[in-house]
Amino acid sequence: MSRHAVTVRSSTRTDDNAVIGYDPPMRTYFLQAFEDIESDEPGLWLGTRFDEYPDLPSLVAAVEAGGYALDNLADEDVADMAREAAQPARCSFAERTGQPMR
Repeated sequence: MSRHAVTVRSSTRTDDNAVIGYDPPMRTYFLQAFEDIESDEPGLWLGTRFDEYPDLPSLVAAVEAGGYALDNLADEDVADMAREAAQPARCSFAERTGQPMR
């Protein structure tokens, strides 16, 4: 799983410690930002379902549709995530065993 630092901005706040990456078992790009101090859960968490964001442009579109902007996403990090996403995907354990997915 790749994880890269990125800045996420909204009209009212900025998170300089946000994380963007690609999750091979879930086959999705993801973004976590605005961590809640009490729960340690991200206030913004995209890419939590299988195949939710199969490419980076779909994740960026969702970020922007939510009123957020990404900053400081390095070309090197984009290339790293693309390399990881290009690897052949294996079905998850749940998929292989026929377990229901929510």
